[in-house]
Amino acid sequence: MKFILGKKIGMTQIWKSEEVIAVTKVQAGPCVVIQTKDEKKDKYKAIQIGFSNKKEKNINKPQKKNFDKVNNKKFGYPRYVKEFRPSEQDENFEKIKVGDMIRVDTFEAGDNIRVTGTSKGKGFQGVVKRHGFKGTKKTHGNKDQLRMPGSIGATGPAHVFKGTRMGGRTGGDRVTTKNLEIVEVDKENNIVFIKGSVPGAINGLVMISGAGELKTYKNIIEEPKEIKKEEVKQENKKEKAEKNIEKVVENAKEKLDSKELLLDKDKKISAK
Repeated sequence: MKFILGKKIGMTQIWKSEEVIAVTKVQAGPCVVIQTKDEKKDKYKAIQIGFSNKKEKNINKPQKKNFDKVNNKKFGYPRYVKEFRPSEQDENFEKIKVGDMIRVDTFEAGDNIRVTGTSKGKGFQGVVKRHGFKGTKKTHGNKDQLRMPGSIGATGPAHVFKGTRMGGRTGGDRVTTKNLEIVEVDKENNIVFIKGSVPGAINGLVMISGAGELKTYKNIIEEPKEIKKEEVKQENKKEKAEKNIEKVVENAKEKLDSKELLLDKDKKISAK
């Protein structure tokens, strides 16, 4: 199983063999492995990955401790964090370590994938838009009844049954679209072109997963060097010595300039 997190950019079209294909442009990765979960500690297998950068001031202390394991100059603190659970057939999950990087090149053109995202929120809607009801006929005697839900059941029970299709909040749900195809992969710009539509609005988070082996790159964590107090003192002494030398040189230059000016004045006076 291979997977990656991405951001939906929008829809466009691609020409291939004299055919126009409608595609969704998604900026996928690079993602960093933040945590690996085992059956011993967590009672289930999973890999937690992070995507996009976030300012340090907007992170909670518990999250910061977990993110500090991966934080470096290239990747700041992740904005989005998601978990992916492997299937029983996957054996490569044990090789993945904290700090490993996942790029777009783990996917190729022609891969069959599934995409999960949050659908667009549309607020409170009626039954025609929410559930696709037909409505009533637009004839004489049907005033203000064109988009009404109609009867919702018998009056005997004296309550509305659970699951009755009625008006209400629409959208903003977790939606998964299966059997989508990758048309093209732009490795330089970390962009994937997916055939058809993808759930969610523009700039919305998207989870892409598919069958195959996950490609990961080596640990990118920069281990901090241990600096001793003696080394710090020596560095401070060197800096002070360099600053003192610069001051001495500047003073000497100023004195030479003043002497040259006095000599020039004496020469002019003697010439007169």
